[in-house]
Amino acid sequence: MGKKKQKIVLPPELPPEIPDDEVEVSDDDLQFIKENRSYAALLSNLDTHSITKHVTRVADAKDDSLEKLYEKRMLKNALKKEKEETGLQVDRVDALPIKTLDGKLHYRTATNTVSENDPSREGIEEDLNADEGMVKLTKAEKRAKLKKMKKEAKNRGKEVAEAEVEETPQAAVLAEVKEDLSAEEAFESKKCKLAELGNALLTDPESNIKFLKEMVQISKDNDQTIVKLGLLSLLAVFKDIVPGYRIRLPTEKELEMKVSKTVKKMRYYESTLLSAYKAYLQRLVALEKKPLFQHVAVRCICSLLDANPHFNFRESLLDATVRNISSTNDAIRKVCCSTIKSLFTNEGKHGGEVTVDAVRLIADYVKAHNCQLHPDSVDVFLSLSFNEDLLKSGKIEEDQKLKNKKSKKRKNLEASNKLVENDRKKSRQESISKTREEVEADYKAASFAPDVMERKQMQTETLSAVFETYFRILKHTKQSIGARPEANAGALSAAVEPIPLLSPCLKGLAKFSHLIDLDFMGDLMNHLKVLASGSSNSGNTSDKCSKCLTVSERLQCCIVAFKVMRNNLDALNVDLQDFFIHLYNLVLEYRPGRDQGEVLAEALKIMLCDDKQHDMQKTAAFIKRLATFSLSVGSADSMAALVTIKHLLQKNVKCRNLLENDIGGGSVSGTIPKYLLYSTDPNLSGALASVLWELNLLSSHYHPSISTMASGIACMSTAHNQVLLSKSSPQLAFKEMSLDQELCFTQQSGSIKLNNKRRRTHVPATSPSIASTTVTSSFDDKELQRKLISHFVVHHDIKENERLRKELDRTTLSLQLYEQYKKQKKLSKPRR
Repeated sequence: MGKKKQKIVLPPELPPEIPDDEVEVSDDDLQFIKENRSYAALLSNLDTHSITKHVTRVADAKDDSLEKLYEKRMLKNALKKEKEETGLQVDRVDALPIKTLDGKLHYRTATNTVSENDPSREGIEEDLNADEGMVKLTKAEKRAKLKKMKKEAKNRGKEVAEAEVEETPQAAVLAEVKEDLSAEEAFESKKCKLAELGNALLTDPESNIKFLKEMVQISKDNDQTIVKLGLLSLLAVFKDIVPGYRIRLPTEKELEMKVSKTVKKMRYYESTLLSAYKAYLQRLVALEKKPLFQHVAVRCICSLLDANPHFNFRESLLDATVRNISSTNDAIRKVCCSTIKSLFTNEGKHGGEVTVDAVRLIADYVKAHNCQLHPDSVDVFLSLSFNEDLLKSGKIEEDQKLKNKKSKKRKNLEASNKLVENDRKKSRQESISKTREEVEADYKAASFAPDVMERKQMQTETLSAVFETYFRILKHTKQSIGARPEANAGALSAAVEPIPLLSPCLKGLAKFSHLIDLDFMGDLMNHLKVLASGSSNSGNTSDKCSKCLTVSERLQCCIVAFKVMRNNLDALNVDLQDFFIHLYNLVLEYRPGRDQGEVLAEALKIMLCDDKQHDMQKTAAFIKRLATFSLSVGSADSMAALVTIKHLLQKNVKCRNLLENDIGGGSVSGTIPKYLLYSTDPNLSGALASVLWELNLLSSHYHPSISTMASGIACMSTAHNQVLLSKSSPQLAFKEMSLDQELCFTQQSGSIKLNNKRRRTHVPATSPSIASTTVTSSFDDKELQRKLISHFVVHHDIKENERLRKELDRTTLSLQLYEQYKKQKKLSKPRR
C-alpha cells in the first residue's frame, strides 16, 4: 500500500485592500476604544514628538524629499555591494579570461577607483553631498559613524590577512610533510651511522678508536630512540674492546720522555678509550635519574659492571647499581640484584675487592634508609661464600717456610764443615738459588690470585659488614616492637614502621651462624628470644601483648636460635626452653592461608624431630597439640604434624600410653592429673592424662594418605622392642602433600600410595586395613567434565570482556590525546 497523500491546508485569504479615505469610523468604534484604552496602549504610547522632529530634520519641506533620500541611499548601498563582490567596475563579460598560445590564462584587470573625470563619480559625489546636506547629523552621530568606519576598516584588514593565509593551505601541508620526511631520513641516517661506527670499532678498535667520541656525541641527540640505540651500541662496543687490566694514564714526566711510535699509539688508544668511557658513564649516570631512560641506563650500568668489574670507574658503576637495588620498578630491581649476586659468585674476575665494596655500600644504604628497603636488597647476601680453610692454608704456608729455612741452615752448616773442592761448582749453585728466588718473586707479583693474608682480610671485612647489617635489622625490629602500645590489644599504632628486612636477615643468620663471633652470641640469642615472643618483653607471652611480627617470622627466630646453638655446640651453653614454649603457643596461632607452611614444617623438624632427648611431659604436650592441630588445617599441614607425632612416639615409648583408652585418660598421668588445653607451658599442660582421640577422626579423613597415617599411628603398641623407622620428615611430607599434589590427586582415577614404607603389624578386626591404600572414584567423570567445561567457558568470556574493555579504554584515551594534540598544535601555530 502506498503512502496516503497529506492534504494541503491553504492559508486564509487576506481581506481586500481599502484606501484610508474610504474607511468610516463609527460612534460605536470610538466608544469601544474609549472604554478599552488598555488594549490600545501601543498607539497611545507612541512618541509623536520625536517622529515629528525626525521628519523636520529634512532640509526641503517637500512631501517626496524623504522618500528620495531613502532611494538614493539604497542605490548607494547596492553599488558598494557590487563593488565588493566583483572588485571590478567593468562589465562581467569584459572580465572573462583570455587564453594565450602557451596555454596560460590572463585576466583583464581594472582599478577599483574611478577616474576623476568620470561623470558617474560626479553624480555619486553629488548624491553623497545631497545626502549630507539633506540630513543634519549631530556630533554624537558623527562620532559613532567615524568609529563604525574605523572598525569596518580594521575588520577588512583582518579578513584580507586571513584570506592570504587561507589561500595557500597546500604550502603548509607540504612543509609539514617535508619536515616529517626530513626527520625520518635523519633518523635512518643516524641509525646507519651508529651501525657503521660500531662495526668499524669491533673490526679494528686500535685504528678506529676515534669513532668512540662520535658515537658518544650521537647518543646525546634530542631523539629518544636515537639516544637509546646509541647507549646500547656503546655498551656492545665497550664490552668487547675494554682490556683485561686497569688503564693508568702516563704522568707528566713520562710524557716528556721520548718513546717509540708503538708506545705513542698505545698511549693514544688508551687515553681515547678512557676518556670516551668516562663520558659514557657520566651520560649513563645522568640519564639514570630520568624516568624515561632509567631502565636502559640501569641495564647498561649493570652489564658494564658485570662484564668489566676490574676496569676503571667501577666505583661509579657499583654506586649506581646499589642505589637501585631497592627500586620500586621490578625489572630494574631484578637486574641490579642479579648483577650483585654475579659479583659475589664470580670473584675470580675482580679478586674479591668488588665484593667488599658492594657489601659496604649495601650496609651503608640500609643504615641510611633506617631498614626500610625491599627484602631483595639484603637477600643478595645469601649468594656470598666464605672460605673457612684460609687460616689453615696460611698456617701451612708459614710452617713450610720455616721448614725450608731450617733445611737451608742445616745444609749451609754441613757445607761449611766440608771442604768444597771446586769453587766453580759452589758459585754455580748460589746463582741457581738466586735465580729461583727471583723467579718465585716475579711469579707471585704477576699472579692474579691475591695473597692468603689479603684474602683473609677481605673476608673478615665482608663478614663484619654483613653481620653489622643483620644486627642493625634485629635491633630496629626490637625497637619497633617496643614502640607498639600494649594497652589495647587490637589497636595498631600509626607510627610503627613495617619490617621488610627481617625475613632475609633471619635466613642469612641461619646460613652464616657458624661464622658468628662467640662474643656476640649471647646478645644474638637474647634478641631472638624477644622477637620469638612477639613483644618487647621476652617473658610476656599473653594474648594481650601487642604483636607486629607474623607467625612465620617468629617461627624463623626459633629456627635460627636452634641452628646457631647446634653449629656452636661446643662453645655454647644456652637454655632453649623458652623457644619450645614459643613454638607450643605458635601452633595455635598458625593459620593455613595466612602463614607459611614450609616454615612450620622446618621448625617441627629442627626443634622436635632432630632433637635427641625430650622431657616426657613436654613431648606428650606437643603430641596432643599437634593432633588437635591436624583436625583444623589442610592436608599438607596435617601430614607434617602427623609425621612429627610419629617421630615423637617412636623416640618416647612411654608417650604411647596416650593411645590407650583407660578410665580417666592415659595410664601415666604424671604430676598434673588433668589436661589443661589452653596452658602456655608444655611442661604444665598435663597432656599425659589425656587420650589421642583425634586419631580416630583423622582415620576417616577424605585424603587416603592422612587416614592411613592416622590409622598406622593409632595401631602402634607400647612394646619396647618394637622398631618403627620412618624415612620421612615434616618438610618432605609437606612438600609432597602440597597443593599441586592435592590437585593431581583429584584428577587421578587410580590409587595414591605413600612414599614411606611401613612394617605390617597386627591389626584388630574392627580397625580398617592399613595395607589397603587404594580409593575408588565415587563421582561421575562425565558430569564433572561437563561442569568444568561450563565453568571455564564462563571464565573465558569474562576474561575476553575484560580484554575488550581495556582495549576500548585505550583507544578512547588515544583519541582524546590526539584531539588535545591538534588543539595545542593549532594554538601554537604562528599567525602571519
